[in-house]
Amino acid sequence: MKAIRVQNCGGPEVLKLEEVPQPQPGPGQALVKLQAIGVNFIDVYHRIGFYKLPLPFTPGMEGAGIVESVGSGVTEVQAGDRVAYAMAVGAYAEQAVLPSWQLVKLPASIDFSSAAAAMLQGMTAHYLTHSTYAIQSGDTILLHAAAGGAGLLIIQMAKQCGASVIGTVSTEEKARLAREAGADEVILYTQTDFETEVKKLTGGKGVQAVYDSVGKTTYQGSLNCLKPRGMMVLFGQSSGPVPPIDPGILAAKGSLFLTRPSLGHYSATREELLSRAGDVLGWIAKGELKLRVAKTFALSDAAEAHRQLEGRLTTGKVLLTP
Repeated sequence: MKAIRVQNCGGPEVLKLEEVPQPQPGPGQALVKLQAIGVNFIDVYHRIGFYKLPLPFTPGMEGAGIVESVGSGVTEVQAGDRVAYAMAVGAYAEQAVLPSWQLVKLPASIDFSSAAAAMLQGMTAHYLTHSTYAIQSGDTILLHAAAGGAGLLIIQMAKQCGASVIGTVSTEEKARLAREAGADEVILYTQTDFETEVKKLTGGKGVQAVYDSVGKTTYQGSLNCLKPRGMMVLFGQSSGPVPPIDPGILAAKGSLFLTRPSLGHYSATREELLSRAGDVLGWIAKGELKLRVAKTFALSDAAEAHRQLEGRLTTGKVLLTP
C-alpha cells in the first residue's frame, strides 16, 4: 500500500509518498481502510521534530474509514464498520492498524470527510470548553486563531455554554468566518493590539479564560487579558514555544491559572472517548455544530497541505484523501 513517510525531520518536502508493506492487525487491533484523513498542527510538530517520533514514521493522527479486519480479542468493532479515530500516529496512508478501543463507530448520517474533520479538533474543542475550563453562562473568553479548524468549533461550543466570545484573526475574511460561527467580537491582530482591545471591550476587567494555540507571539498578552483567578489555556504553539515561565508572574497578575492540556489526557479511556466523540458527532448530526472543510488534498500532496497550514493560508479543516 502507499503511505507518506518521513525519513528525516524537516520542512514539508520530507513528506514522501512511498510503497510500504501491507499492515496486519495484531491482538486488540483493527485494520482500517482510510477514506479521509485529518491534517492537524500536531502533524507539523512531528514532521519538524518538535514532538519527536522514532524515524522513519508515517505522520497523521486522525482518520475515518471502514474496518477491513480485526485481530484477536477485539470486541469494539468488526469488519465492515464505518469508524473514525484521533490520537493514533500513522493516518497519512491508504490503510492503518489501530488499537480497537480508539475507534468510534459513525452514525449513518455522518460521512467520512465530516468524521475526519470532527474527531481531533472537535474533541479538542469539547475538552477545552467543557473540562479544562468548563465555561459557564455569562463568561467572556478570548480565543486566538478563531477562524482555524479548532477555533470555529470552540466558538460554537462556547456559545452553546452561554459565553461571550472575543476572537483574534489575521484577515477580514477570517473575521467574517469567526462572526458567522458566533463570535461576539473579532479583533484583527494585524491592525489592532489585541490586549488593548480586550481591555476596552471588557471595561478593563479582562476575561475568565484565554484559549491560546498560537504560543510565543500571543502568550504574554494573553496573560494580561485575564481577570484575577482567570485561566490561561495554552493548547498549541503555532508561532513557537513560549519562554520559560516564572510562576511568580501568575500571582502578580492576579492568582492566575496556567495549563498546557492535551487531548490524549482528556480521552484516556474508552468511556471518556465515546462520551466526547458522541457529543461532537451527535451535535453535527443534529445540525447544532457546523464543520468547515477548507481544503482537501490528495495523499500525494501532503507536503502542499502542510505548506498551506503552516502559512496560515487555510480556514477551517484541511483533509487528505488516499
